[in-house]
Amino acid sequence: MTKVEQEFLERVAGILEVPSVAPETDFRAGPLWDSLTAFALRVMRARGASFSRADAFFFARLGFLFVCVAMSLYQLAVVFAPASVVAVLFSCNPVFITVLAGLLLREPIRKNHVLALCLEAAAVLLIVDPLHAALDGRGVAFALLSAALFALYSVLGKKRAARLGGIAVTSLCSLFGGAELLALLLFGHTAPGAALYARLGLSLYVGVPILSTITAASFPWLLYLGAVNTGLGFVFHMLAMEKTDAQTASLVFFLKPMLAPLFALVLLREALHLNMWLGIVCFLLGSGCAVLPGVIAARRKSAVKGTAPSP
Repeated sequence: MTKVEQEFLERVAGILEVPSVAPETDFRAGPLWDSLTAFALRVMRARGASFSRADAFFFARLGFLFVCVAMSLYQLAVVFAPASVVAVLFSCNPVFITVLAGLLLREPIRKNHVLALCLEAAAVLLIVDPLHAALDGRGVAFALLSAALFALYSVLGKKRAARLGGIAVTSLCSLFGGAELLALLLFGHTAPGAALYARLGLSLYVGVPILSTITAASFPWLLYLGAVNTGLGFVFHMLAMEKTDAQTASLVFFLKPMLAPLFALVLLREALHLNMWLGIVCFLLGSGCAVLPGVIAARRKSAVKGTAPSP
């Protein structure tokens, strides 16, 4: 890493230092930023990659898309719809990934992808059940938007992961996005910010407590959700994107429609009706149609190359 790049990162770290949010609290993003950025930079250095100004602007945009928009929409979806429904709807993102990978990464879009989109649309209709209108449409819309934007984050992140590595991409996206979200929340504590959010229908971001609601009882759960569920989950997903194509990496979401309703049933006591199970089946069929043919073809191609006689 050059001296210019190191000085640039130090300036970024300085910008992300935030003042105290309360007289009794001294919460600073800088030390966390410094330690996690150093970890990401070690990974990049091991790959012989450097961090440029263009990378910083890229991660600022991608982090905003990932943390501030996509994941915020997901949390809003859980507010308006049962967690099991949101988790299943979010699992349609392999289809979004397949379409976006075709448009942005030049991965081919075939007839099976169109069939998958039809099956996913049928799954949404089955789960939403518009004839009975049991679900809040806002929860459904937020969940689908979150899935689409997360797919966009995955595809765009893959383009940088090939050079910088999946761990660096996930770490820097989360750090930039977390700093941006913190800035938005702090702005919601000001009079102009509260007025602006109210006009935009974003009252949820007004006066959000930063640290006061974190207790000794809730901290272990917060640590698990942040470090294990979110941190390791997204790191492993981006590593899969780095090692293989976007469609293969999205296979992990086959498990979610099966596991999420069961966890919701056991832990949240959410009832699962017949239309929910039928929707899950359609989601699995749709995701299978979108992803499995490409995975099978790639493996056959690799097998043929492996058995080809050497010249």
